[in-house]
Amino acid sequence: MIRTPHLVRRVRLTVAGLAAAALLAAGCTLPALAPRTETQGEAAAPGSTPTWRGCPEVAEDLVGRGAPGMRYDCAKIAVPRNWGTGGGATAGPGGGETFEISLLRARSSKQRNRIGSLVINPGGPGGSGVDTAVYLSFGQAFGGLPASITDRFDIVGFDPRGVARSSPVKCISDADLDTSFGFDPDPASQELFDDYVALNRKIGTGCGDKYGDQLPLYGTEQAARDMDAVRAAVGDEKLTYLGYSYGTLLGATYAQLYPQRVRALVLDGAVDPQQKLMAGSESQAKGFERAFGNFTRWCAANAGRCPIAPDARAAVTAAIDKAKASPVRGAGGREATSGWVFYAVISSLYTESGWEELGRAIDKLEGGDPADVFRLADAYAGREEDGRYSNLFDANLTINCADETEKPSLEQIRQMQSQWRQKYPLFGPALAVGMLGCAQWPGQRDPYPTGKAVGAPPILVVGTTGDPATPYEQTPRLASMLGVGRVLTWEGEGHTAYPQTTCVTNAVDAYLISLTVPREGLRCPAR
Repeated sequence: MIRTPHLVRRVRLTVAGLAAAALLAAGCTLPALAPRTETQGEAAAPGSTPTWRGCPEVAEDLVGRGAPGMRYDCAKIAVPRNWGTGGGATAGPGGGETFEISLLRARSSKQRNRIGSLVINPGGPGGSGVDTAVYLSFGQAFGGLPASITDRFDIVGFDPRGVARSSPVKCISDADLDTSFGFDPDPASQELFDDYVALNRKIGTGCGDKYGDQLPLYGTEQAARDMDAVRAAVGDEKLTYLGYSYGTLLGATYAQLYPQRVRALVLDGAVDPQQKLMAGSESQAKGFERAFGNFTRWCAANAGRCPIAPDARAAVTAAIDKAKASPVRGAGGREATSGWVFYAVISSLYTESGWEELGRAIDKLEGGDPADVFRLADAYAGREEDGRYSNLFDANLTINCADETEKPSLEQIRQMQSQWRQKYPLFGPALAVGMLGCAQWPGQRDPYPTGKAVGAPPILVVGTTGDPATPYEQTPRLASMLGVGRVLTWEGEGHTAYPQTTCVTNAVDAYLISLTVPREGLRCPAR
């Protein structure tokens, strides 16, 4: 996700994940935020074999039914709160205590010549791998995995520590999340900026008071070590993995820690692990500005499908500006403030199919109906109709800030807000003030390692040229850092590529199944 004005550092998948977005686009109705069914039973002790039990109710809660021909099993494993070995893993807090990690395995009745498990992470951080494994199990017709993969692999999703069903972090009130998402994305006056600083300080203090010296234990390196426990729990000698967005960072960290235990890693929507907070935030501002420009050009060329043509940029900018002064009221008196309009824009840029939705939402807002704006923004925020939130953003903030060592001052953030307003008018100020969350986060940090995955086999790094969330420039940087990365490029729009087109799908499938690495420099056309 985009760095919200109090939260995220790296932009990653939305709450429902890539496949869920495709399911919605295909007309399959999903709830805006599905309930979390607990994977019941005792967690297997560290290093022991977990007990799997049938859990079709997870798919039923998420989608209303399971995928035909798929069996769903769930398990829990216990992992040390603090692995405390090597790299940047924190010493001290955690003691001998454990976290519970929830797993879901989707297995096709048509499975033949099984290779092993394909472990999934949807990004975020904060996205549920359990949910995503369900969505991906529905097959390519609904934006999920092709039969060539589900016929050879169990699809295994896990919720990382602190996320959803895995010892979840929850320290931000629904009221504070509402305030933050609804806040002016560019608090230009000093008074507004100070109010936003105070909100971020309140959130950080609340999380620090609740979790204290445990906060660094939710970082990416600890989660990567958990992932090796997942590999062992499913009985695989080596890991086969598909990570989207933030999941690329998790996968890259795993490859550095356990290079000899890698079978195949697909890292789609690459994050540059060497990019610090300020550089990463500016990169995202540039990426979203570029994607928005692509949207406005599409809108001008498709006036029949885009009611805010010919000048979509002017229409969106006017809608945000008008919302600052007089927000439109919707059902129950909820106000479509400038922040909610802004996040509707952000949400729509994750997929090219969202462009038409954005045009309609802005047009309806101008006519006095904010329902579509709220629908888009709430899908991004993980907000239910009754105003309740999942722990997506609690986990997102906690994990990002545990990883981040760079802490810009309020003066630096204020200066970048002004500078980026000139360079990236719509997204720059929000990405600048978005650094306030980690800048005021309490506690120590636990940065993940960066460097080459010495001894690992080739790793496939996938990038999309029009990706707003993890801009394409980060793809070759991740591949280069790992030393064994091979770049696959999709010349398309939206966040992440697989399995969007035949070219991308064939290349990734061949790599996952037979370990055939795509030729150097392979570029797949948009359609």
